[in-house]
Amino acid sequence: MPSNKIHPSAIIDPKAELDTDVEVGPYSIISKGVRIGSGTKIGPHVTIEGPTTIGKDNVIFQYASLGAAPQDKKYMGEPTQLEIGDGNTIREFCTFNRGTIQDKGITKIGNDNWIMAYVHIAHDCAVGNHTILANNSSLAGHVDIHDYAILGGFTLVHQYCKVGAHVITAVNTVVFKDIPSFVTAAGYDAKPHGINSEGLKRRGFTPEVILQIKRAYKTLYRNGLTLEEAKSELKQQVINCAELSVLIDFLNNSTRGIVR
Repeated sequence: MPSNKIHPSAIIDPKAELDTDVEVGPYSIISKGVRIGSGTKIGPHVTIEGPTTIGKDNVIFQYASLGAAPQDKKYMGEPTQLEIGDGNTIREFCTFNRGTIQDKGITKIGNDNWIMAYVHIAHDCAVGNHTILANNSSLAGHVDIHDYAILGGFTLVHQYCKVGAHVITAVNTVVFKDIPSFVTAAGYDAKPHGINSEGLKRRGFTPEVILQIKRAYKTLYRNGLTLEEAKSELKQQVINCAELSVLIDFLNNSTRGIVR
């Protein structure tokens, strides 16, 4: 590792594996079992514990704590993991914990996520790609956040909940049930408030597709149907709008019930 990339005050275990162009700031601590890919920049006072794998071109700001033991009383020191993909921005004071053997044994963060200050990602969570987790949002254990979801500041997600693709939550939202794809949610506890139409426009969804997604939302929430009746009708709607398959797959895999 070139000396000009690693600050002399940083403490790096000899058994940690860092690509040659990884940057490490002052007073950061990287333990054994940590692997970090090329182009990743680690700010000052960051602590990374292993087993943790971090991919390429991430930017990790000061005082983040990544890969610490899970906050679970059942945890007995098993060698579980944290895995972070490529191109993520992880801001100040974020805390990501490793998994537990009661689940898959891994906490996983995908690619190109924008994770803001004081975000907590607990054990066994799975965060997809292109998400935004605003300041102080927190995920309890075993939570799934799907691609392009946006959590507003101080959003709290209960353990085992799923947040679907292209969802957006308001500030201070508290999530006790699954939020289906495309939905805007707000409140304590979270309630649906239409679809995330602005986010869909920004991601290139055509007006025709957005109209079909609005129709699907009405089927799910406004037509007085049971969930099974709504799912049956949505299976017909997907024939004319393939994008709705994301919503149908989510509903089929929901385990806690959906917000209503």
